[in-house]
Amino acid sequence: MGQEIKAAGFTEADKARFAARVAEETAIARALFDSGRFSAAGHMLGFEIEIWILDHNYFPASINQQLLEALDNPLVVPELSRFNLELNCDPLSLEGDALGRAFDALTSVWAQCNSVAHRLDANLVTIGTLPTIRDEDLTLANMSPLNRFYALNSEVLRSRGGRPLRVDILGREHLVSEHSDVMLEAATTSFQVHLKAPADLAHLYYNASIAASGPILAACGNAPFLFGKTLWEETRIPLFEQSVVAPGPARVCMGSGFAARSLMEIFEENARDYEALLPVAFEEAPEALRHLRLHNGVIWRWNRPLIGFDEDGAPHLRVENRILPAGPSFVDMMANAALFLGLARAIALAGETGTGGLSFEDAKQNFYTAARLGLDAVLYWPGQGEIGADRLLLERLLPAARAGLADLGVDDPRGFLDVIEARVRSRQTGAAWQRQALEARGGDLFALMAAYCEGQRSGAPVHEWDL
Repeated sequence: MGQEIKAAGFTEADKARFAARVAEETAIARALFDSGRFSAAGHMLGFEIEIWILDHNYFPASINQQLLEALDNPLVVPELSRFNLELNCDPLSLEGDALGRAFDALTSVWAQCNSVAHRLDANLVTIGTLPTIRDEDLTLANMSPLNRFYALNSEVLRSRGGRPLRVDILGREHLVSEHSDVMLEAATTSFQVHLKAPADLAHLYYNASIAASGPILAACGNAPFLFGKTLWEETRIPLFEQSVVAPGPARVCMGSGFAARSLMEIFEENARDYEALLPVAFEEAPEALRHLRLHNGVIWRWNRPLIGFDEDGAPHLRVENRILPAGPSFVDMMANAALFLGLARAIALAGETGTGGLSFEDAKQNFYTAARLGLDAVLYWPGQGEIGADRLLLERLLPAARAGLADLGVDDPRGFLDVIEARVRSRQTGAAWQRQALEARGGDLFALMAAYCEGQRSGAPVHEWDL
């Protein structure tokens, strides 16, 4: 979805041609997989972080184009809104101190971005949802000037017959909001982890990522507020799901089930069940799989399979874990990544299916319960039955994650998994800190943001932040 397109409007003929190309390329991908031509090379790691640009009053600052021009860094790219950016790091081999190297690479890009933002009289922050964002900030006037965003907005609304998108979230309070565009999506910012795996193991990692999503999210919430209301610990989850709604299967979802034998099943489901949202015509040969990949890019599963290409041209498979919020600190984000990677490895290779013994429905229920309640969630886990998320993490899953990282050959000399353990024991996630800090400041969202930004600047993990 990161690729720019030329067109901003489409005809029925465009859609028919695109659907035919997706079907053709899906068949090509299946043939490549069945003949063993997908990459069997070792595990690789990549990251994306969506960030906010703020003015000195902690409101969104719509200057991403100026920032991008001043930065001129290919690792920093635009997001849907003019007040967001996306930071990336080059792919890393998943071995040794890969997490430390990724931390150093991302904080280096972050420091460069912050330096330029300060020269433009702005500040940057990583947070799941911005407590000070206003409904009026989420308008087309603040959409980044790229055809793919305008086309996405146009096609979603066209498919809905012009009906507005309605957000209805019942949490600690109740929020109902309607928008005549997809800009509500811009209120959610995340930290996405890409795990490239040998092709024959990729579906096991996909299944394991789904199985682990609930308990991971319980420990990582950082999005309790929207439009002045206290909602879920991870309000991003229902907000994103309700921000891009078109006829047919849900565009933002956990998916329809585990993969039985390969990730090709998911791409075949895409071609069979989802209409094109951006039916762009590319000139590349079908073997480039451009239409298949674009079609997949506008289906936002919380754990999304991806096809890319190695330097030698061999196609590869990745799992993009999309459940994690941006922030609170870079230490916290890398700790969250360590938990995901270790658990994905441990669960993927623990049995023949990579599901950890969970049914898909139980994994899905765990995910939404954790998004709503965080560490207060009661989850279901095989061999445990119903168990508090904090106990499950401390007694079962953190030891499994440590073993999983070791099995991958990944070291943790900076103690990222220790950060998760301390966070769970203290019960101070980003969301919990935000709620308590807001209460301590008499409900003043701006004082909350001042304290949050100060905590983030300290570099300390959120469980060490003062209230």
